[in-house]
Amino acid sequence: MAESSGRPTVTTSGGTVQGQELADGVLRFLGIPYAAPPFGPNRMRPPQPAEPWDGIRDCSAFGPTVPKGDYPPAYARILAEVQIPGDDCLNLNIWTPELSGAHPVLVWIHGGSFMNGSNSVAEYDGTAFARDGVVLVSINYRLAAEGFLFLGDDVANIGLQDQIAALRWVRDNIAAFGGDPDRVTVAGESAGAISVTTMLAMPAAAGLFTQAITESGATAHTLSTDTAVSVGHFLAEALSVEPTRDAIAAVDIDKLVRAAADLVTEVQTGGDPAKWGSLALTLLPFAPVVDGETLPRHPIDAIAAGSCGSVRLLTGSTRDEARLFLVAPGMIGLIDDDALAAGAAAYGVDADAVEVYRRAHSGGIPGDVLAAIVTDWMFAIPALRVTETRIGAGAAPTWVYRFDYPDPAHSAGFGAAHAAEIPFVFDNLHEPSVLPRLGEHPSQAVADTAHRIWVDFVTTGDPGWPAYDLGQRHVGLIAETVADVPDPARDERLVWEGIR
Repeated sequence: MAESSGRPTVTTSGGTVQGQELADGVLRFLGIPYAAPPFGPNRMRPPQPAEPWDGIRDCSAFGPTVPKGDYPPAYARILAEVQIPGDDCLNLNIWTPELSGAHPVLVWIHGGSFMNGSNSVAEYDGTAFARDGVVLVSINYRLAAEGFLFLGDDVANIGLQDQIAALRWVRDNIAAFGGDPDRVTVAGESAGAISVTTMLAMPAAAGLFTQAITESGATAHTLSTDTAVSVGHFLAEALSVEPTRDAIAAVDIDKLVRAAADLVTEVQTGGDPAKWGSLALTLLPFAPVVDGETLPRHPIDAIAAGSCGSVRLLTGSTRDEARLFLVAPGMIGLIDDDALAAGAAAYGVDADAVEVYRRAHSGGIPGDVLAAIVTDWMFAIPALRVTETRIGAGAAPTWVYRFDYPDPAHSAGFGAAHAAEIPFVFDNLHEPSVLPRLGEHPSQAVADTAHRIWVDFVTTGDPGWPAYDLGQRHVGLIAETVADVPDPARDERLVWEGIR
């Protein structure tokens, strides 16, 4: 607890918090608990209310992170990770322009394959959003087995339930921080985007946000109950315990984190399809599961039936998503024509389709072509399927973007790879940790454009180009400027008709 010292203080449902005033008058509050520590009797159980506190809670430093491992070595050098010990790991951060008024709110859900990440990663700093009139909230949620273990019991999607608990906290408290609880946009990237899309189908999330942004993630990684249960059994086998929630929850957390990470590594480094089935391609053994209760039906089916149809959506992907997964481990130059053909076949496309991609990437090596195929299969096409489904259901408008910066030649081969857009959206190019994947001199003009698009959407509900339709298929291509291009990469899009 802290003594009042002229720093900004706010009374919340849990008690009084004290933050900091930054440059340009931006106010920051870090590490506010929105739920009780998820340990002891709360471990691997739905989130419980945070315990109230007396006095003034010092919120000038980031709070604890949830139990998790580090990124694999190939990715650790390009994706920043933070580990902060402590029990109050279900916490959130707030950046606000002022404590009065009713500013639009953006709630950020981080990515990390449901295995990594936190709300304290430097490139998620919300100062630029607050500077431009948006209250930015970033949250932690439970990961891996702690957040997504499913054993066919009565507990499922705990990590998503954490996110919903955070959104409820925002609804009940954000007005005291100068935010408008009736103007909440929820946004996420990768696993965060999968989470946001899934929440469009979760009854418990209805009414907690009016707009959504999904960056590089949709519904294609949703697990069936059979698949999720098999993952739980594989984990129990690795731990040498019975496949029950109580038995797994009794395992030391560090041991469980390592076992879950080893399981994911097996899946993501050539996992046997006979063992892992579709997970050998989707690569996410811990993910949302259609349990019939928290998630009554597959998100795409719920969206087709009109779930959250009043929510306006901005969705999209980066041009070179899959290059992250081929460049980081040094694989992209090792792929020859035979490997390209085999890889393409695994994703369901034939030699004619490969030729479509070769023409679109003329001059590229086979690894470049495979990266483009995987990019569309894993990210671009699933986002379009959500968009098309919403249009068919008569939902509120959906806008589609593609982030097209930087070029591979100027960014150690990564290009506009997975997660490339985030530092631009947050206008945080000054953070040194983003340079290994963006190159030494990323364009501030691109940041100005991307950040402004997100601010405009959060503030006005319109990113600046026409909404997607099934005729023109408008897409905003984002680089130093944003270009409205009807149906870019049409030939590649048509490859996936009836396949993905």
